[in-house]
Amino acid sequence: MTSSLSFLDNGGHMGALMRAHDWTATALGDPHAWPQSLRSSLSACLNSPILGTILWGPELRMFYNDAYAESLVDRHPAALGQPVASVWGSTWDAVAPDFHRAMATGLGFSHNYVELMVKRHGRLDKTFWNISAAPIVGEDGSVVGLFNQGQEITEQVRKDREVQTAQATLVRTVDERTRDRNRLWELSADIMLRCGFDGLINTVNPAWHDVLGLDENELVGANLLDHIHPDDVERTANAARMLAEGGSLTRFDNRYRHKNGSYRWISWSIRPDAESIYAVGRDVTAEKEQAEALLSAEDALRQAQKMEAVGQLTGGLAHDFNNLLAGIQGSLDMIAQRIGQGRYGDIKRYVDVGSDAAKRAASLTHRLLAFSRQQTLDPKPTDVNRLVRGMEDLVRRTVGPAVQVEAHGPDDLWTALVDPSQLENSLLNLCINARDAMPEGGHIRIATANHWLDGEAAEADDLPAGEYLSLSVQDTGTGIAPEVIARVFEPFFTTKQVGEGTGLGLSMVYGFAKQSGGHVRIYSEPGVGTTVCIYLPRHDGVADAGDTVQKTSTVVRDVRSATVLVVDDEPSVRLLIADILADLGCTVLQAGDSAAGLAVLESGAPIDLLVSDIGLPGGMNGRQMAERGMRIKPRLRVLFLTGYAEAAVLGNGKLAEGMAVMTKPFDIDVLSERVAEMLAGA
Repeated sequence: MTSSLSFLDNGGHMGALMRAHDWTATALGDPHAWPQSLRSSLSACLNSPILGTILWGPELRMFYNDAYAESLVDRHPAALGQPVASVWGSTWDAVAPDFHRAMATGLGFSHNYVELMVKRHGRLDKTFWNISAAPIVGEDGSVVGLFNQGQEITEQVRKDREVQTAQATLVRTVDERTRDRNRLWELSADIMLRCGFDGLINTVNPAWHDVLGLDENELVGANLLDHIHPDDVERTANAARMLAEGGSLTRFDNRYRHKNGSYRWISWSIRPDAESIYAVGRDVTAEKEQAEALLSAEDALRQAQKMEAVGQLTGGLAHDFNNLLAGIQGSLDMIAQRIGQGRYGDIKRYVDVGSDAAKRAASLTHRLLAFSRQQTLDPKPTDVNRLVRGMEDLVRRTVGPAVQVEAHGPDDLWTALVDPSQLENSLLNLCINARDAMPEGGHIRIATANHWLDGEAAEADDLPAGEYLSLSVQDTGTGIAPEVIARVFEPFFTTKQVGEGTGLGLSMVYGFAKQSGGHVRIYSEPGVGTTVCIYLPRHDGVADAGDTVQKTSTVVRDVRSATVLVVDDEPSVRLLIADILADLGCTVLQAGDSAAGLAVLESGAPIDLLVSDIGLPGGMNGRQMAERGMRIKPRLRVLFLTGYAEAAVLGNGKLAEGMAVMTKPFDIDVLSERVAEMLAGA
């Protein structure tokens, strides 16, 4: 025996608690008299970091360390020195047999994952432990106690079970999805396959039999390309190579041969991985056939609409031109008859009738060319406000006193690059239409404005986004019904009575605006009125300062010393031009095609002016011939006379310096003046 209490040293909180405890009032007595076996085992327990307790004597009284004290919760510190059964109650009953057996036999034990119901803070919890017990042998060689150690693994068990429940759940989910996919694989009406990038088929689903009459044993191991329409093989092989190189392809359509020899269109959804192509295909043969039938029907409808439009156009042309030709032909016949009768006094009257009919025919062709955006334009930087002011008196005289006319426009209106005479014609046409819509009189408002058309607004009018200026004509007339608005720009469409209009006014305005890079919009409400608005692109430049109203004048220059080459494949036109120029005093040379004309230009003759048609036989058009001639004669001036605005003339819309263009038919005085101007410039 020893009286030292050093075995309680270094025991942490529990060591201090044991040193301070009044053991003399207990059955254990003074610690100084405790046997060495208790001292040694208790020292080992107190200094162990593992949860532990000494169960001493027949009653298994408890001596425990700091780690064990935490597991006691509200049982600590009253549990110190108390029999373990009274401390743990029913919890002890679950493990007591093992401990009593160890006391009786001297054989220790170790158990893992021991489930114990533990009451803590008044609540019974299920807990899990790893526990062990080792016998303590006393001085007489008998078992006097047990060294019990343990570890609570409740949280670990919970997590393990959660993980196990989640493996289990995942496995169940995978199994279910696998079964689902297998069912889909078996039941799908779409064909499915996995194949290599070389086309070798690995697996297919049963739908191949329903769609193409082919079974799995006919497909697996075969090459997919062997079943594809010959015209689609190369395209399909290229797509597979692209996928093998890392490309992507979400949808692909090709044709497959049915077992009966016919072909079916299959639309594939494709997903490749590193080694294979996975694809699901749907039979879209019926959809393809319907689409082709619809396309064919649409083509037939468009052709019918085109033929209807052509019929309407040719019918309108035939009606108007037959009337005009009747006037021309009748006048010529009457002139010939009066000459034969020697009655010369009536000739001028018939000349005037024929001339008027010819001018109206020329006006009709110009309007048709304007509608088709093929008229010959002479665009100039134009102040549209000034053009409107210059037209106000003419508009007022035209619409009459029953219609009030007013014009408005901002002082900072942008400049437009436009043919001013054609814009004047368009404005006059719109004002005449407005007048006709107000038979009882009314109000016409002419307005100009600056606009920015953004992407959406510009797209609606098929225009590039950007800056535009507008010229609008608004009336207070009867308005236009919606079903009529849809047709107002069609050639020869008119709501007026026969003889009251050609139906070309608005179509001419529309064609002129589109050819000028702009657009026309019409707004109308029946019973309220109509507004027609011409949009023209803004021009970054200063408007021409000259008078925008076209004027003619007599020839004032002497051109008698000039030599002019006339090239035209129409003999009557060539003769007429030659006679006009000869009357001016010019020396005139003639050629009937471009090759003959170029030969004259290359001959060394002193030619000052070339007057040429555009559409010429001889291997070159008029512009090509003229350009070669100007290389030979740099001071040569060229005047093109054309009845149609061929692209060969205008090119990008600009003529080279020294070139000019006039449209057929032409006024003799205007042609004479233009020739004089060009020769003066030379």
